[in-house]
Amino acid sequence: MSEAALRAASGYALEFLSSLPQRAVNATADATTLQARFDERLPHEGMPPEAVIESLVRSVEGGLLGMPSGRFFAWVIGGALPAALGADWLSAAWGQNAALYATSPAAAIVESVVGKWLKAIFRLPERASFALVTGCQMAHTTCLAAARHQLLCAANWDVERDGLYGAPRIRIISSQRQHASVERAVRMLGLGSSCLTLLPSDEGETLRADCLEAALREDPTSLTIVVLQAGDINTGSFDNFEALVPLAKQHRAWVHVDGAFGLWASASPRYSHLLGGVAEADSWSADGHKWLNVPFDCGYAFVRDADAHRAAISVSAPYIAANSELRDEIDWNPEWSRRARGFATYAALKELGQSGLSSLIERTCRHASDLVERLGSLPGVEVLWRPIINQGLVRFLDPRNGAADADHDLRTEAVIQAIVESGEAFFAATTWRGKRCMRISVLNWRTTSQDVTRSADAVARVLEQMPAL
Repeated sequence: MSEAALRAASGYALEFLSSLPQRAVNATADATTLQARFDERLPHEGMPPEAVIESLVRSVEGGLLGMPSGRFFAWVIGGALPAALGADWLSAAWGQNAALYATSPAAAIVESVVGKWLKAIFRLPERASFALVTGCQMAHTTCLAAARHQLLCAANWDVERDGLYGAPRIRIISSQRQHASVERAVRMLGLGSSCLTLLPSDEGETLRADCLEAALREDPTSLTIVVLQAGDINTGSFDNFEALVPLAKQHRAWVHVDGAFGLWASASPRYSHLLGGVAEADSWSADGHKWLNVPFDCGYAFVRDADAHRAAISVSAPYIAANSELRDEIDWNPEWSRRARGFATYAALKELGQSGLSSLIERTCRHASDLVERLGSLPGVEVLWRPIINQGLVRFLDPRNGAADADHDLRTEAVIQAIVESGEAFFAATTWRGKRCMRISVLNWRTTSQDVTRSADAVARVLEQMPAL
């Protein structure tokens, strides 16, 4: 084996990470340039591996976003902690198929420990089952598959054997703020998006109890899943679990909690109150590549009813070397061949410890608040939402007399584009309550108060230089 390619890759990776403070956060190469670099005829003869790595690094230049940067605030994306990144590199080098204990004993044991640690951090029932999946999309799919099994089993329908044709209908009730990944999970599970009932939220962006109760009473015999939110994608709002979970349970509904990033607030004494009552739900989902800051391809699913979870997901065949005493991962997650993603999560939790995780959450929430306040103090900036945790919203107002909402929307889009093109910080637009605005999301371990100041100054310069539309 040639070590030159691996040494070269390591060197280029370290160079990229060390250059983040000086590197533009945006992509500086356009699609035409990147297409010209990559879209070549497949060579008849191969290349030395180190030459391939060098060619790849040259070709991607300018086409990578600075997502690991402390000045990336566009989407709910973390960086990668040093230990987690190192463990991820090792996971690829070790080349383990973490499907069964038999295929990788160390990976199976580490994943079991990680599941136990995560349940303790999230304050979930010790007996709950869990799965390490690719992200919250598949965590939702896994949890809702367990819900589908349990609800239809109670109605004397074996969905794993007989499918959904002719099965009792399942309805899913959530708020209008539900993340699109929930709808996609519903579609992939064959339930159909028409089964979704989306209810209005209140001024605090939380699901109203009276609306939920009315929806539940409207069809009291229907098999029902209620999806609640722990950390709205725009505002970071949390549904009132102490009120809504018991209400749903009174109507025999399964309660699933979308906690993609908000579930991590459990680790902080300052913010854990936002999750009061969440442990009484039936299933929960979270991402690792958000607030835990592990590399991409990592999410977590938890299910109170382990039997329902296993019945919905597990598979057997004569060639599967199943273990009756130790945990086989294939019984709990929807993948067969899968990377040993437990190593990166294990490393991140070991690097941070309980106090470090709490500090990370509280520090990034403070940075989010500081950034919103700094931007809000600038002329022509309207604060639409001050962070509850790490999510804030601002809008850029058209300074012309008589400017309408449509003008403010265009101004906001133009300012965001100019900020991104400066390379100093990266934000993205969203629509909230019918208005285009800039979302501020902070959960990268690299973000510092200096990054906040530098980003706010960059916005100020853009506003000074940008004329009225």
